[in-house]
Amino acid sequence: MLQLFLPGDYVKSIFHISPMKLKESGIKGIITDLDNTLVEWDRPDATPQLIDWFKEVKDLDMKITIVSNNNELRVKAFSEPHNIPFIYKARKPMGRAFLKAVKNMNLKKEEVVVIGDQLLTDVLGGNRNGFQTILVVPVASTDGFFTRINRRIERKIMANLKRKGMIQWEE
Repeated sequence: MLQLFLPGDYVKSIFHISPMKLKESGIKGIITDLDNTLVEWDRPDATPQLIDWFKEVKDLDMKITIVSNNNELRVKAFSEPHNIPFIYKARKPMGRAFLKAVKNMNLKKEEVVVIGDQLLTDVLGGNRNGFQTILVVPVASTDGFFTRINRRIERKIMANLKRKGMIQWEE
């Protein structure tokens, strides 16, 4: 059971993920969370550095879909200027949105990585549905109400994973 919360990889930020290395490892598509993964939860637009990262992904002919539990207005306003497909109110960690994203990208699960900042939504959802997962450190140190609750639970899960020797990184 604890294995479901264990990400395949852990990085400081989305910018520590090389699209080229992903492609070289057979990844053709990225499912990414939005809030506190790509930008702060209260930042409306992508940063110039993130726009460059999106461009690198697209230049490698890789597909990307934003899958967020947030509402349509938030996710659409962020995604559309960059022509990135999105799924809002995803109900992660449930699998439907992940599977829809893969189908829309016309890829297989093995060709897609899930990237996010939360164990309880992104990593659990990705792992439960057979995807590779990458956990990133949250971009902001603040969270919305429900995410604050999740973070408390996540800290306990992380401590348990460390105690059992399942993770070696430092937070």
